[in-house]
Order: sequence, then C-alpha cells, then structure tokens
Amino acid sequence: METTAYIIAGLTLIVGLALGYFLSRMQVARAQREQRDRADKLILESKEQAKTIELQARDNAMKITRSAENEIKSLRSELTKEEERLQRRRTELDNRIERLEQREQTVNKRQSAVDKRFNDIEKLHEQQLEELQRVANMTSEEAKGALLEEVEKEARGDMARIIRQIEAEAREEGEKRARKLIADAIQRVASDHVAEVVSSLVPLPNEEMKGRIVGRNGRNIRAFEQAAGVDVIVDDTPEAVTISCFDPVRREIARRALARLILDGRIHPAHIEKVLEDERKAVDVVIEEAGEQATFDAGVAGLHPEIMRMMGRLKYRTSYGQNQLAHAVEVAKLAGILAAELGANVDLSRQGGFLHDIGKAMDHNQEGTHASLGADFCKRYGVNPIVVNAIGSHHHETEQESVEAVIAEAADAISGARPGARREDLEAYIKRIKTLEDMANSFKGVSQSYAIQAGREVRIIVKPDEIDDLASARLARDIAKKIEETMQYPGQIRVTVIRETRATEYAK
Repeated sequence: METTAYIIAGLTLIVGLALGYFLSRMQVARAQREQRDRADKLILESKEQAKTIELQARDNAMKITRSAENEIKSLRSELTKEEERLQRRRTELDNRIERLEQREQTVNKRQSAVDKRFNDIEKLHEQQLEELQRVANMTSEEAKGALLEEVEKEARGDMARIIRQIEAEAREEGEKRARKLIADAIQRVASDHVAEVVSSLVPLPNEEMKGRIVGRNGRNIRAFEQAAGVDVIVDDTPEAVTISCFDPVRREIARRALARLILDGRIHPAHIEKVLEDERKAVDVVIEEAGEQATFDAGVAGLHPEIMRMMGRLKYRTSYGQNQLAHAVEVAKLAGILAAELGANVDLSRQGGFLHDIGKAMDHNQEGTHASLGADFCKRYGVNPIVVNAIGSHHHETEQESVEAVIAEAADAISGARPGARREDLEAYIKRIKTLEDMANSFKGVSQSYAIQAGREVRIIVKPDEIDDLASARLARDIAKKIEETMQYPGQIRVTVIRETRATEYAK
C-alpha cells in the first residue's frame, strides 16, 4: 500500500512538472509573438513617418528651388539694368573726352597767339623804357628810388599827423575809460573803508599777574619766550603786556597761549609748553580754514592745499593796518572785474590778484622780496606761468609778460590806495626813512642818499672824484652790512650806489 502511494505521488509530481514546463513554453511563445507583432507595427509606423518626412522635404526643396530661381532672375534683371547704365555712362564719358580734346586744341591755339602778342608787348615795353631813360637822363632804378623817396616823405608826414591825432584821442579816451573802470571796480567790490589793526597787547586782570608771568628769577617768561620764539615786554603799561615778534603767526600763537595761561592761572614751564603746542595746532586749523574761505570768497579754484595754507597765514599779516588776506581777496575781485571789462582772462587775472602777496607769508623766514619768493613758491606747486609772472612782476622786479600781470598790479594799487584802506604811523615811517638816509650819509664820499619804496630801497649818489667804480661796489656792501647789524626790518632792503661822471669844457 505504501509503495503504491509513493508511486502515485511520484507520477503526480512528474505530471505536474511536465504540465508546468509545457505552460511556460506556451507563455514564452505567446510573448515572442506579441513582441514580433509590436516590432512589425513599429516598423510600419516608422516607414509611414519616413515617407511623410520625405514628402515634406521634397516640398521644401521645391519651394527653395523656386525662390532661388526667382532671386536669380531678379539679380539678372538688375545686372542687366546696371550694365545698360554703365554703358550709357561710358558713352557719355567718351563724348566728354572728345569735347575736352577739342577744347584743349582750341586753347593751345589761343595760347600760342597770346604768347606771340605778349612777346610783342614786351619788346614795345623795353623800347618805351629805353626811350624814357634817354629822355629823363636816368636809369629805372634811379627813377624808382626818387619816386619812393618822395612817396616816403609824404607818407611819413601823413603818418606822423595821424599818429599824433590818434595818440591824443587815445590818451583822452583812455583816461576817461580808466577812471570809469576803476570807479566801477571799487564800487562793485564795496569793501570796508576801515583799516584793521592787529594788536599784540595781552590784557591782564590785575598787576599781580605780571609777577606770575615773569616767575621766580624770570623762569616763566624765559621759558615762554624760548618756547614761543617771541619777546614778552613787561613794562609800565597798566594791566597789559606786549608780545613782540616779526613772524605774525608766532606772535598770534604766543598771544593766544598767554591769554589762555592768564585765564587758567597755572603758569609754569611744563604747562607753558603744553599750552603753546595746543595753540599751535589750533592756529594751524584756523590758518587752513582761513585759506579755504578766502579762496572761496575770491572765486579762485584749483589751488594746491599748500598754497591755500600759505595764504591762510596772511590772516595774521598786516601792511599799514590793512589785513593782507582781506587785501588779497579784494585784489582778486578787482582784478576779475577789470579783466572782464578789458576782455582779458578773468580766471587768470583773479588768481594773479589773489596770490600776488603770498610771498609776505614767508619773507620773514627766507631771503628775497615777497614778489620773487611768492613767484618761486607758486611755480613749485604748478601754478599757471602767466599767474607766476603776475606775482613776480607786480612790483616791476621782472618784466610783465601779459595783460593779466598789468591788471593784477593795477588791482593791487587800487586796493591799497582807496580811502581808508591803509593806516600809517607817519612818525615811525619818517623815523625809519631818516635813519636809513643818515646811515648812508655817514659814509665817506657820499653826496646824497634817498630812501624810497617805503624804506625797501636806498639809492646813494657818491662823489665821483672820491669814489671809483670798485669803491662803489665795496661801499654798497658796507652800507648793507651796517643796515643788517643796526636795524630791524622785515624782508630785505636794496642798496644802490650811483656814480656819475660829467666832463664840461667851454669853446672860446
């Protein structure tokens, strides 16, 4: 029984395996048939699409071919027209060339006739000239010279008369126009008619403060003078001390520092140095701001910062009571107005007027006149050569090379000469002039001496029988050396020795 069961089970297993194998083969065959059918379908669709694309490509190719043929026809038509036009032009040119050749032949014939006639005229002219020379008994050159001489005499007489008339009219009209220009310029600037006085007097709250300023054994005042580079004069002036120094900036720093020390009350060497240093920085800031503001007020642009800073130093410089920075701004405005009226360069004239006295900010520290120092300084910082010449020539130390230089000089003179612009201590001025003349007269061989240009130059006339040429140079050097040793003055003083010899005889 068991064996039968095993056999049945084995047969059942074999039959199941055979059935499964058969079914799987049938599924594979069915799948293969379906894939073949799908592939055949895709191939058919691809063939149909290829046919459609081929038809479209043929249509496009036909369209392109027809378009190209139309364009070729159009181009051929245009080329034909252009060829016809060129042919017509060629024909016209040929005709024109023929006409020109005919005209040239005609001109050549006429030129031959003209040349022949010209030769005949030349021969007749030579015959007439020979006949005239024979009749006048002089050559053509002599006749030409006589005629020119006569014409020249008449022309010179007419020219002299016209020149005198023009000069008289120009002088009269020029004076009127100059007065009008100057009056208009002064009126339009409208500056204050009050001279400014910068005082170096420092007020004190009481007389006891003088002792504190001097200090024990004078140590405070010595420390202050040494650190500030000024002289402090403590005299009998009630409740005030005087600060003396040729450098206006140092004097202003010292004045501000001393006023601050008096207000603070702590006056000793260490604190003096600190206050002076603080005031130097403060004054530097004030100088820079003053230079920038003055540049803006004068309407001058494009200046180097160092030039503006140097101009700011003029805030503390005066000339006969006139503040030099305000004077520079005023001169710039006057120069601009005059240049506009005269048709000159307004910007260069205004710049030359503004910078003309910049040398006064440095003539205490360097040798040379303020005009030459200012010109060299501005040239070093790239200022226009016309402006540099205006600065250097506004006192005629060099030749003026432009109308802008003349305008700057005129504006400077107007600013300094207007009523109320400057204040002068007549007594001190006369004393300084007299001292210079007396010093020159004290030398042997001096006949006369004159101090001119506000004491900036001394001209000395010597006796020619006592002073020869070599002694004149030595005398000028000796007088200049004595002035340096005995006098105090800003800038420099020119010493000029003049020796003149005259020979007189009488004819009897």
